[in-house]
Amino acid sequence: MLFAPEPLAPTLDSARRVLKQYYGYDSFRPMQADIIESILGGRDTVVLMPTGGGKSVCFQVPAIVQEGVCVVVSPLIALMKDQVEALKANGVSAEYINSSVSQGEQNSIASDCLNGYLKLLYVSPEKLLSEGFLQFLRRLRISMFAIDEAHCISSWGHDFRPEYTQLKLLREQFPQVPIIALTATADRLTQRDIQQQLRLNEPRVFLSSFDRPNLNLIVRPGQDRVGSIVEFVERHPNEAGIVYCLSRKQCETMAEKLKAKGIRAGHYHAGMTPNQRGSVQEAFLKDDLQVIVATIAFGMGIDKSNVRWVIHYNLPKNIEGYYQEIGRAGRDGAPATALLFYSFADVMSLRDMLTKDNPSLTQLNLTKLERMQQFAEAASCRRKILLNYFGETLPQDCGNCDICRNPPTTFDGTLLAQKALSAVVRTRERASIGLLIDVLRGMRNQAVLTAGYDQIKTYGAGADLPYLDWYSYIHQMLNDGLLYIAYEEGYALKITDLGREVLQGQRTLAMKKFQPAEKAEKPTRASKKAAAAAQAAKPVDATAALFEKLRQLRKRIADEQNVPPYVIFTDTTLQEMAAERPVSRVAMLAISGVGMKKFENYGDVFIKEILAYGGAPNPADTEADEPEDIEEAPAPKAPRKKDVGDTHETTLQLHRVGLSVEAIAERRNLSPGTIRAHIETLYAKGFPIRLEEFLTMDEFAEIQTAIGQLGGSPLLRDLFDHLREKYDYFKLRLALHYQKKLRGE
Repeated sequence: MLFAPEPLAPTLDSARRVLKQYYGYDSFRPMQADIIESILGGRDTVVLMPTGGGKSVCFQVPAIVQEGVCVVVSPLIALMKDQVEALKANGVSAEYINSSVSQGEQNSIASDCLNGYLKLLYVSPEKLLSEGFLQFLRRLRISMFAIDEAHCISSWGHDFRPEYTQLKLLREQFPQVPIIALTATADRLTQRDIQQQLRLNEPRVFLSSFDRPNLNLIVRPGQDRVGSIVEFVERHPNEAGIVYCLSRKQCETMAEKLKAKGIRAGHYHAGMTPNQRGSVQEAFLKDDLQVIVATIAFGMGIDKSNVRWVIHYNLPKNIEGYYQEIGRAGRDGAPATALLFYSFADVMSLRDMLTKDNPSLTQLNLTKLERMQQFAEAASCRRKILLNYFGETLPQDCGNCDICRNPPTTFDGTLLAQKALSAVVRTRERASIGLLIDVLRGMRNQAVLTAGYDQIKTYGAGADLPYLDWYSYIHQMLNDGLLYIAYEEGYALKITDLGREVLQGQRTLAMKKFQPAEKAEKPTRASKKAAAAAQAAKPVDATAALFEKLRQLRKRIADEQNVPPYVIFTDTTLQEMAAERPVSRVAMLAISGVGMKKFENYGDVFIKEILAYGGAPNPADTEADEPEDIEEAPAPKAPRKKDVGDTHETTLQLHRVGLSVEAIAERRNLSPGTIRAHIETLYAKGFPIRLEEFLTMDEFAEIQTAIGQLGGSPLLRDLFDHLREKYDYFKLRLALHYQKKLRGE
């Protein structure tokens, strides 16, 4: 039986005593005391604080010291359960009411509220807004309404929920009760929308730093994701982690693969019953499960402080969702890893999904997806990009992301940026990215002429650069915080204070020179044409078969449009596609004969055909082993088939069509170790192996550093021990072969 808690004076001193008594902390974290003081003063308050920053304490402590019950609105049943259980464990009287609670239990909880026994009551927005529940609330003494995950109220946000928009009724029904809005992810527009939608009265806004310096941010190409994830988990035994997947099927398949390796894993998605989800969550919270594999679309609400890593099997829909999900890792402040696998196939799948989900928000969602894609493809500090997205500036590179550890070559892009920034100002900050590029390049289309932008001083100032170059540079400027997109103003570009400093010559800007992903350290376009021609003259089965499929696709499109097939793409262009297998925007645009317009018209459908031929399933299915583009060593002279035996040749052919080591081993009834030995031999002899599937540039850089530290030509065993068994001998040998190729040996 519950007893009414003894009332405390609603002061900051009593709040500190509560903090010590119920939470065991001697002092508040930065900003918590100021937030609590605002709430105790009866002010509407907005709290923007990253996951793990201590948002819950900001309303839970005032709820304990004030008279009445704090009503907490939360969209996640799992999160309600976690927080209520944690509060009860701390000795705080709290309950939750949602669809998982029986009517008898609800009646008992209501009685405890009316008798003043409860300090916090968690409810779903649907339950809160039902007429019967509103009548019940009118009978209570309510200390405050705490709106958790407040970004859900904004249609501009990443997780919009229509039922949240009705929360404005709280101000109408309970005009004297303070409202506290809390979220971990909200950009400038969403922050403003939260205040307007909830009809807050002159709220105090507390914006904590979004920086999570303990998170190691990594993006890798999306090949052999299952194998890579299994290997990652095996290298981190007993460390709790979450794998986010796009589909339920991926979820279940990935969990089964982990379990087959002896890893304690479970899956968690919306297709499971509440009891099944609750059981898995409970096992994870108790460390009975090391890994949970969950769908991105389903909010887990796991409140677990010792999650050491989060892996994204697929590209998230937007940066807000990505940031919120990686925030599950390292909540305790200790080092943690956020690993994202990225491929263009994910982008295509998400574009289709977002277009169908909510047509009225298609442009907004696609624009946010584009920003997420640019983050994955970025060449500058990833943490800076995240913080700039949320309106925060990081003065220096973080040193704890893959880009910082392996920085690209840059040039002084100040003048180039000033041209773009000047054009933004002269278009009165009304131009979208595409329109701004047209202005810079001196295009005379209807949009430019109608707005009179052909008359401004910077019209044509960037005519020397092609569209894709400007597209890359402007996105770098967005990522670096010089510009931001005003979604509510037709996706217009706006200049920031940092951007004005660059424009006025008060600050210089280093930029990475744009080049298609395959251009660096690769054969020239002419040599690629020659190679494609040679392939046609002496066909290799896989390339010839793919060329035929692309030719048939071209014919179908041509028939539909009633034009000759060569108008779509020439044979030489298709031959180059078949040889190079481009599966990203930049790689496809590097193909001779593929311009921006043709890419816009046909690029996606040809990439899909290449992916389908390569054996890569749709990302919404199971193991997405799509080819992807990363820098590789200069191509050696073409080896001859007689340089290796038939068994190696068979492995090579299966590798070339996109099969993973495990898939090749299964098809050939050989062990994965044997197939890896084939791969190593083939690569050493100069055959075209997709090295990035087995050795990332980050890994090579670390191994190369270790070689330098040991000096001379270290034995593999010494290298293995020096790296503390982080990399197996297969990776070490590939790294040594790659190093030799870079030296021209």
